[in-house]
Amino acid sequence: MNIMDFNVKKLAADAGTFLSRAVQFTEEKLGQAEKTELDAHLENLLSKAECTKLWTEKIMKQTEVLLQPNPNARIEEFVYEKLDRKAPSRMNNPELLGQYMIDAGNEFGPGTAYGNALIKCGETQKRIGTADRELIQTSAINFLTPLRNFIEGDYKTITKERKLLQNKRLDLDAAKTRLKKAKVAEARAAIWAEEVTKSEQEVRITQSEFDRQAEITRLLLEGISSTHAHHLRCLNDFVEAQMTYYAQCYQYMLDLQKQLGSFPSTFLSNNNQSSSTPVQSVSTPSVLASASASLTSVSNSIVTSGISELKSSSGSRKARVLYDYDAANSSELSLLADEVITVYSIPGMDSDWLMGERGNQKGKVPITYLELLN
Repeated sequence: MNIMDFNVKKLAADAGTFLSRAVQFTEEKLGQAEKTELDAHLENLLSKAECTKLWTEKIMKQTEVLLQPNPNARIEEFVYEKLDRKAPSRMNNPELLGQYMIDAGNEFGPGTAYGNALIKCGETQKRIGTADRELIQTSAINFLTPLRNFIEGDYKTITKERKLLQNKRLDLDAAKTRLKKAKVAEARAAIWAEEVTKSEQEVRITQSEFDRQAEITRLLLEGISSTHAHHLRCLNDFVEAQMTYYAQCYQYMLDLQKQLGSFPSTFLSNNNQSSSTPVQSVSTPSVLASASASLTSVSNSIVTSGISELKSSSGSRKARVLYDYDAANSSELSLLADEVITVYSIPGMDSDWLMGERGNQKGKVPITYLELLN
């Protein structure tokens, strides 16, 4: 027998097997043939694997959207990854915003209040951009890659073995159908007993192959529990990466707030206005502290009615300090978070400030750094 004859016979056998499976599958769908059911434990494992695959894909895709909101950038990264090439390095959004702020600050003049503030904000935005890159890199390695490996590796293997199990099951049921028909024909003396024996042997072989494949599939599916444990560790790594990122951003903004809060009110006025024209200064620390207070706790916000009442009266109130504050000049009072001081208003004082006293020390304090006590 030459190689060509062998290949022809093999193709004929494969075609016969495929046809037999197709006939069995069709008859099952039409309710004309019996179907061997998988045991309940194996069915539960298959259901668990499908559920794991479904939610892993959803979590993975949404995490990618979270880390890189730009769909075009995600497509570009995907193409470069498939080509096994490194994507070109580009500024992310915080870095780009920071660069614009720095360029604008230099254009307006680093010696001006606005220019100096823009430069400081720009430097902070660039640091946030660097932290953002670190979050993306860490999350990709410790979280996204393991999820992707499961989808593209473990689950593909499970799918392959499950398909083999389905084929073995169809072969078994087709053999059972042929045996059943052979026994009916034997009862009618239409065939020899050897045909029944041959069909019985075929059933035993296909049953053995089905049982073996079911065991292989079951062992693979039982590994899903280990996959869950591994993904749990990866999830903890992702949470730690996020925690580090947000802690860095919070610290960067606190440092920026202190830097901007250290500007004296005279430095915040527009440089092109004459000194003889009175200008109502806008307190930068009051703006930033108010935003920070609202993010930290709504209960920490200053009650406007209480401030108005204090300014309209000649009395004093106790106040708790919300944040550390470094005095910009000798007319201001430095503050420490959580200390309690006495505050009051004097005629002609800027609306964003009160007079504060601590023992024999006194000076101006920004109202947004305070919480009035009853």
